Amino acid sequence: MNNMELRRKNAGPLSESSQVTSNLMSRETFSLDDEILKTPTANNHGFFELPRQDQRNFMLLVLLYFLQGVPMGLASGSVPFLLKEHLSFGEIGVFSLASFPYSLKLFWSPIVDAVWSPKFGRRKSWILPIQLMSGFGMLYLGSMIEDMMATTGKPGGVTVWNFTWWWFFLVFMCATQDIAVDGWALTLLTPGNVSYASTAQTVGLTAGQFLSYTVFLAFNSEDFANKYFRSAPTEGGLMSLGGYLTFWGWAYIAITMGLALLKKEEKTRNEDGIWDVYKIMWDVLKLKNIQTIIIVHLISKIGFQANDGVTNLKLLEKGFGKENMALTVLIDFPFEIGLGYYAGKWSQEYTPMRLWCWGFVGRLIAAIFAQVTVAIFPANGVQPWYLLLVIGEHVFSTFTQTIMFVAVSAFHAQVADPVIGGTYMTLLATVSNLGGTFPKYFVLRLVDSFTQATCHPPPEKLSGTALQALNGPLVTSTFSCTVQAERERCVNGGGTCETLHDGYYIVNVLCVIVGVLTFTLYIRKKVLVLQSLPMRAWRLSGPK
Repeated sequence: MNNMELRRKNAGPLSESSQVTSNLMSRETFSLDDEILKTPTANNHGFFELPRQDQRNFMLLVLLYFLQGVPMGLASGSVPFLLKEHLSFGEIGVFSLASFPYSLKLFWSPIVDAVWSPKFGRRKSWILPIQLMSGFGMLYLGSMIEDMMATTGKPGGVTVWNFTWWWFFLVFMCATQDIAVDGWALTLLTPGNVSYASTAQTVGLTAGQFLSYTVFLAFNSEDFANKYFRSAPTEGGLMSLGGYLTFWGWAYIAITMGLALLKKEEKTRNEDGIWDVYKIMWDVLKLKNIQTIIIVHLISKIGFQANDGVTNLKLLEKGFGKENMALTVLIDFPFEIGLGYYAGKWSQEYTPMRLWCWGFVGRLIAAIFAQVTVAIFPANGVQPWYLLLVIGEHVFSTFTQTIMFVAVSAFHAQVADPVIGGTYMTLLATVSNLGGTFPKYFVLRLVDSFTQATCHPPPEKLSGTALQALNGPLVTSTFSCTVQAERERCVNGGGTCETLHDGYYIVNVLCVIVGVLTFTLYIRKKVLVLQSLPMRAWRLSGPK
C-alpha cells in the first residue's frame, strides 16, 4: 500500500538492558530505594501472557495508531485514484506533497517531546488537541469534499494547491500525533514488554491504511458495488468520500473525549531539552557513515518512482476500471502480510542490506514488468487473463517493495545507538521516507512534459440530437489535450484525443536506467561496505 517507513522510533525488541533501563528511569515512580534493585530485562511473553494492564494499554496503542492510518490511507492511496478523473499527472504530483509531513517530522519531534503541560500529561498534552483538530478538520472537509473534488483543477474551481493544503494539514496532524504516541508507548507498557509497541504500530497503521485505501476504494466504486453487491445497478458507490470523512471526524472526537476522561497518564520526568536533542541530531549527521546512508536513501528510490506513482493511474486511464483496481488491491493485501512475514525471516537469515540489494534488483524488474503490462492493455477491454496478469504484477511489485522495507528497517535497528535510539531511528526513517517522496513530484511532472496528445474534432458534422448530447462546447479545431482538463474538454466536445507519445513509458525507462546506473556504480558497493562495519563506526561515544 504505502511504502513510507512508519516504524516506531525505538523499533525492534529491547534486547539491550541499557534501553530497558532508560525507559524505566524515565518514569516518575522510579526509585533507587527498592528493597532489591534489579536491571529490567526484555520479556519473551505471548500477548495473552502479558499483564492485564499491558494488554489494555496495547489495545489503546493499536487504536491510536489506527487513527493515524485512516487519513494516511486516504491521502497516499484513495484520493490520488479519485483525482485522476479531474487532474493531470503533474497536478497529482502536486497533491503528493501532502504526504511530506511524515517524511519531515524529525524536525519538530524535539518540540513535541519537550513542551507539555503537567496538568494534562506529557503525551496527552499533544494527543488530545491534535486529535480534536483532526476530527473537526475531517468534519469540515467532509462537508465540502464532493464539491471540491468536482471542481478541482477546473477554471473557476478549487486549485490543486488549495486542495492539497487540506490534506497536508491532516497528514501533519497524524505525524505530530505519531511522535507523541511513540513516546507514550515507552511508559504505557511495562519496561520488559515495550517491544510490543512496535507490534501495536504495525497492526494499527496497517489496519487503518487498509480500511481507508483498499476497503474504501472498493466500496466507493459504483461499478464494484453494482457488480458484487446490488441486484439492480444504482448510481454511486456504497460509500462516499464526504460521508467517510464525516464518520471518522465524529469518531476522532468521541475517542478523544473518551481518552481524556477514562485514561490517566503516568507522570514522567523531563529528559533532554529541545536544543539537547537537536545537538544530538547534528552530531549524528556529522558521522561519515550516516552521510553515506543518507545519500543512498535519497537516490535509491528514483528507479521505482514512475512505477509506484503512475502505473495504477495509467491502468485506470486506459479503462481498467475502479472495480477491477479495488479487487486487485483487496487480493494483494493478504499477500502483503504473508510476504512481509517471510521477508522478516530472510532479513534474519541473510545480512539485511544484502537482502535489500536483492529487493532493489527485483523492484527494477517489477517496474519493467509493469510497463509491459500497461503496454499490452487489451483493445477489447479487460479480459480475465489480463486481470490475473495485473494482479500478478501488483503482487510481485509489492513483494519486492516489502523486502526492501523490512531489510532496511532491520538494518536501521541494527546500527542505531541504543543510548540515543529514538533520535537515531527517527533520523534514519525520516531520510528513508524523504527519498521516496521528494522525487515523486518531479517524476509525475515529467510524465506530462513527455506526453504529446492532440484533440481532433469530429470527422463529420453532428446532427442536432448529437449536439444536444454533448457535455461541452463542440470541438471545431485541433489542440493539445495532454493535461486532463484539455482531455475532458476534447471528449465532452465530441472530439477524439489521440496520444502521440505517452510520457509514462519514457519516464519509466529513464527511471529504471537511473536505478541501474546508481545501483551498479554506487549503491550496491556502499551498502555492503556499510553492512560490514563494526558497531563502533555508528556510535557517537566510541565502542559499546
